[in-house]
Amino acid sequence: MIYFLFHFFAVLIVLSSISVVYVSNPVYSVLFLILTFFISSTLFILLGAELIAMLVIIVYVGAVAVLFLFVVMMLDINYSRLKSGFTKYLAIGLLCGMILFVNIVFVIKQSATTELVTGSVSYVSNVIAIGNLIYTKYMYVFHLSGILLLISIIGSLVLTLRTKNGNVYRQSVGAQVNRSSTVKYVNVKVRQGVDYENSN
Repeated sequence: MIYFLFHFFAVLIVLSSISVVYVSNPVYSVLFLILTFFISSTLFILLGAELIAMLVIIVYVGAVAVLFLFVVMMLDINYSRLKSGFTKYLAIGLLCGMILFVNIVFVIKQSATTELVTGSVSYVSNVIAIGNLIYTKYMYVFHLSGILLLISIIGSLVLTLRTKNGNVYRQSVGAQVNRSSTVKYVNVKVRQGVDYENSN
C-alpha cells in the first residue's frame, strides 16, 4: 500500500511540476507550485521524515509560494510578451532540461550500484539528525539560503513599487500636519441648522 501511494503521489508531483512550466497564466502557475509543495510533503511523510514535510509546508508554501503569488498578482504583466519570450528561450530550456535529466539518470544508476548498510541502528529523531547536519556540515549553505530569502523579499518590494510612468503616490505626514486650516468649528444652536453661506 505504501509503494502504491508513493508512486501515485510521485506521478501527481510530476504532472503538477509540468503544469507549473506549461500554464501560461502566472497565477495558475504559482498555484500549481503550491500543489507541488503539498504533494512533496506527503512523499516526505511516507518516507518517515515528518519534520521535513512540515518545513516544506511552513517555509515553501506559507512563505515563498504565497510571496510569489502576491507579487504576481500585484505586477502588471504583459501576457502576449510573456508568450513570445517562451519561444525565444525554448532552446535554452530544453538544454537545461536535458542536462538535468542526464544528472538524474546518473544519480539513479549510482544509487542502484551502492550497497545498503545493514545492521542495528539506534533510532535518531528527525530534529536531531537534521539539526546536526544543518549546523555542522551545511552551516554555510543554511546561512546562504537565508540571504537568498532576504534578497527575494527586497526584490518583491522593488517590483511592487515599480510603475510605468515613475509616479508613486506616497503619504506625506508632515505636509498633512502643516497644511492650512480647512476646518471651521461652528457653534450650532439647538434645533437650528447650519447656514453654510453665512458660516463661510
